[in-house]
Amino acid sequence: MHRSRPRSRTRARGGLCVGAACALVLACLAATPGPGSAAGSGAPAIRWGDCPERPVPAGMRCGTVEVPLDHAAPGKGTVEIALARIPASDRKKRLGSLLLNYGGPGAPGIENLAADPDAFADLGERYDLVTFDPRGVGHSEPVSCGGSQQADEEEGADAAAQLAALRAVARRCELASGPVLPYVGTVHVARDMDVIRRALGDRKLNYLGFSYGTRLGAVYAAQFPGSTGRMVLDGVDTLTEPLAEQALVSARGQQRALEHFLSWCAHQRECVYGTNTRTAKEKVAALVTRLDEEPLVGHDGSYTTGQDLVGAIGTALYSPLMWPALADALATAERGGDPAELLQLGGPMDPPGEEAQDAGPGTVPADNTEAALVAVSCADDPDRSNDTTGPAAIERELADLKGEFLKTSAIFGPHQLMTVLSCYGRPAGTDFIRRIDRPGAPRMLLVGTRGDPATPYEWTEETAERLGSAVVVDYKGEGHTGYGSSRCVREYADRFLLDGRLPSGTRSCPAAG
Repeated sequence: MHRSRPRSRTRARGGLCVGAACALVLACLAATPGPGSAAGSGAPAIRWGDCPERPVPAGMRCGTVEVPLDHAAPGKGTVEIALARIPASDRKKRLGSLLLNYGGPGAPGIENLAADPDAFADLGERYDLVTFDPRGVGHSEPVSCGGSQQADEEEGADAAAQLAALRAVARRCELASGPVLPYVGTVHVARDMDVIRRALGDRKLNYLGFSYGTRLGAVYAAQFPGSTGRMVLDGVDTLTEPLAEQALVSARGQQRALEHFLSWCAHQRECVYGTNTRTAKEKVAALVTRLDEEPLVGHDGSYTTGQDLVGAIGTALYSPLMWPALADALATAERGGDPAELLQLGGPMDPPGEEAQDAGPGTVPADNTEAALVAVSCADDPDRSNDTTGPAAIERELADLKGEFLKTSAIFGPHQLMTVLSCYGRPAGTDFIRRIDRPGAPRMLLVGTRGDPATPYEWTEETAERLGSAVVVDYKGEGHTGYGSSRCVREYADRFLLDGRLPSGTRSCPAAG
């Protein structure tokens, strides 16, 4: 049976860059709460009704459940979490609920499940497929930065002015998001998941998470090992590395994926870079530089810079199914043609704030995905050393990092280096996630893909070691996550989720399987 790929919007660490941070980094290049149980002992109630998304699959219903704003201090108020459910098609063999998370952080679960429920057809026979918009995302009290995270600073502003602009952006996000913003981190969301589990009436949480959703699953297992059921984590995120190290490892993973793409391209008849993969890398880097200096202008007036190109390439590397389109788009760009193909690879490019300005009550702000990505990433990261140092020290720090990032990837290194200041001006996050160390959770299945551009395979091994109870599937293929593209991976995952069968040690799935 053909399987379509889950539409997970997964970690894109280069997307953490905001205006003044980008400016300061590019100038350099040119020159929380602990573990515990959810509040309350009684099962909370879900209010079921129609879904906010249209259209939705037959039988899909949506609802909300109230959770504490701050699980460590329930008296502060509550947050409404939006969720959706498609009942199991075989009610006689029903196993309970399977909670799905598509990644991000910032990816809405309801929208993704409504768009492609067939991705989990076999699981949906015996499980109620359940997903949710995490707090701060989608229809669960979405965070915003007033339409855009671009900082308002004058062209050519010095480092001090750019850092002040970053603090202003952080303050704008606070004002636009309201009281939920300080509580959007993974530790709180994992506690929400336990409230959802109890509200659904499940004794254990059975869970399938992709990309950032693997971090969420791991944090749940660390906080609630006794309530953890069958858990599959695909495209495994890091639990331990600070943002700067995550950015460096991501640049390395993206570069490796690009080289795999260029090797594939070299075997295609009309590859614009010919058959020499070494010179192909150099030509792509030269194209990025050229477009940064002189952007391509489309027929509709849109333009594409080198950094737009880097983002589009990074997106296309998520799936080998997108490689032919990437090859065509690069050929068009090399010949100075219309950049529309590249812009389509990178997703829609709406003017910042355009939708947010027209948004009515209950509408998700246009900048929610980006705002949530930054907010959650910063809430999970306890490091804020550069907040206490002056502009000159920060410029020196960036200069010191520059060489390592460029050596790792001349194409993706500068883009990823921009994340170093992404949390500047925001409160320090929790250190709970970094302290996870063999929490006593039951055995679970972790899937790592060797050619993954977003969550490199080494993170699978590191997280398995931290959890201490994981079986690893080593998928030799390309792209981000394996469940949607590999029958072998899917069989391991479904066998465990449906029958509880889990092998020991590390298992392997071939690239073609």
